[in-house]
Amino acid sequence: MANITETKHSFEDLLPGARNAVHTCLNVQPGQHILIVADEHSRRISDAMELAANEVGASCRRVLVEELGPRPTTAFPDSFLNSLKGLDAAIYCVFPQPNELPSRIQFTRAIEANHIKYAHMVGITEDIMCQGMRADYKKVDDVSRRLLNLAQKCRTVKVKSRAGTDLLGTFRPDYTWRKTSGIIEEVWSNLPGGEVFTCPASVDGIFVVDGTVGDHFSAKYGVLNKTPMTLEIEGGYLKKAYCANKELEREFLEYCHRHPYSDRVGEFAIGTNLAVFEFTGNLLQDEKMPGVHIAFGDPYGSQTGADWSCMTHVDVITRSCDIWIDQEQVMQHGIFISESLGIDYAYLYNDQSLMEVYSSNPGWKDN
Repeated sequence: MANITETKHSFEDLLPGARNAVHTCLNVQPGQHILIVADEHSRRISDAMELAANEVGASCRRVLVEELGPRPTTAFPDSFLNSLKGLDAAIYCVFPQPNELPSRIQFTRAIEANHIKYAHMVGITEDIMCQGMRADYKKVDDVSRRLLNLAQKCRTVKVKSRAGTDLLGTFRPDYTWRKTSGIIEEVWSNLPGGEVFTCPASVDGIFVVDGTVGDHFSAKYGVLNKTPMTLEIEGGYLKKAYCANKELEREFLEYCHRHPYSDRVGEFAIGTNLAVFEFTGNLLQDEKMPGVHIAFGDPYGSQTGADWSCMTHVDVITRSCDIWIDQEQVMQHGIFISESLGIDYAYLYNDQSLMEVYSSNPGWKDN
């Protein structure tokens, strides 16, 4: 975790984000049963979540993954998975270790089988609790709905960036676009929320990863602004990867050839969280920044309708991109074009810290 610098915040600073998760995003009600799965790294965050649950009169149980077996956690005991029955909501706030994805997939499938409202917060940090988790999720949901309405009808999405990204995604009408805006309704969602995504029919072109890489890579390598990785994609499959950091290049290529379909693009997503405006090196928050990220591996078929699966899933992010949905440009230099989506940015002017960042972005003054 040497490449992610974390700030220690006061417990009181963690509470607004925790209340957002429990009260707003999951809408936990008095008397409901909620499970918080945490680890030693996120213990204080889980303390705040538990307090937020108790505030609304919910019945809360907390489990540390270290209590269930040694790390990395490759599989959960059946007794633990069976104990999920009867839950109304669950939160998974665990900092990932290598090779733990199978256990997370196992847990998520058990959540889906029991129809539990679920917040997936893998990689959560105290910084994120004080940034992306403090978003106004009603505004994030509004932006996400507007973007979803365009995406659901589209045949193609084109993505370009000054760093060299030049990508074309094509889409199938029988695959579903999903909105995970932080307001968790019928299906589970990552928190912080703020993206619309689907499984693409195909992806072709160049994708320059100058943001963050997912899974355990984000903790090890952080933001790739100084050593971007260039990916060549053809017919929806990764063909080549180039990076000045040869260790990252080697590890990434190995990861993307570990299982059948590990090299296939299973996710195409657009971030929609207007409160996320700078890369932290932590994928959980960085992928919600307005822009495009894709993932190689599992397509979340239970949500997208894709008829294939994979035991790996790794996201990659390009920064400050331009986006065209079919022929309509909706983003310039990482900023949504307000005329295209009907987004009102006026409320941002009330937050000077946000405006200092946005005003320094070349695309802001054009919108």
